Amino acid sequence: MADRVRDDHKSSSGNDLPDPQETLTRTNWAAMDHAYGRATDAPKMLVALLDTDQSVRTKALDDLHGVLHHQNTIYDATVPTALYVAAILPDPRTIRPVDKDHRAFPGNMRAELLAWIASVSNEVTDAVDAISRRHGYFLNDHPPTVGIREIRPLLFSAAFAYVYDADRHVREAAIAACIPLLDDPRLLRYRAELVPLVLQILGTSELWQHRERAIDALDAWGEDSSGLEGQRNPFLFCDTDQSPDSSPWRTAPSEGWSEEPPF
Repeated sequence: MADRVRDDHKSSSGNDLPDPQETLTRTNWAAMDHAYGRATDAPKMLVALLDTDQSVRTKALDDLHGVLHHQNTIYDATVPTALYVAAILPDPRTIRPVDKDHRAFPGNMRAELLAWIASVSNEVTDAVDAISRRHGYFLNDHPPTVGIREIRPLLFSAAFAYVYDADRHVREAAIAACIPLLDDPRLLRYRAELVPLVLQILGTSELWQHRERAIDALDAWGEDSSGLEGQRNPFLFCDTDQSPDSSPWRTAPSEGWSEEPPF
């Protein structure tokens, strides 16, 4: 099924994912910005995602979130970064681990990269567009956002390749990444194929955040989400005596979940 989706995208998008090395060398990073200015250091950050040293990989993953997609912002440099991240998913080096703490989601680098694609894709959905329009801001007036929207079929194809992965964490991350990408009119026909995966895999995840994501997606698509159980105690965040620094809602998946508390 994943092969068929990729073949379909070749005809619908007209392009395959560029070779990651070409993205590194042919992108004019000096003309692009990230959270801290010109993105001339972006290639070094991206190459480090596949480093043999686990601490280097972990730092690179933090930079992926904190520099190239800081606080969920889409920068000029986020677009070629997304192409690079999607293109390296099949690299066997992405099955290497990264450092985790008690707030982190489980999973290897591949699962983390899929989670990053999901985070970027969440910022260009129809729901975000509707909210922005109510405040007089149009996503289509922001070139980097337009850039991400244009490559959604490529990102979807890359993520969908892992929705049947043997690794449960990768499988869940891939399904979660596909959900926001399916707002793209070119991809709407794939919702029917994803519904059983959202229901049976994401909806039964040990992570309540994934279960909530499944419920929200199914409800938004007009599908039956009855029987799925999200967060058992939606006021857990309020009831806990943890300090703010120990909150599970962090800005980077390597440090925990990035969404708002469930209330």
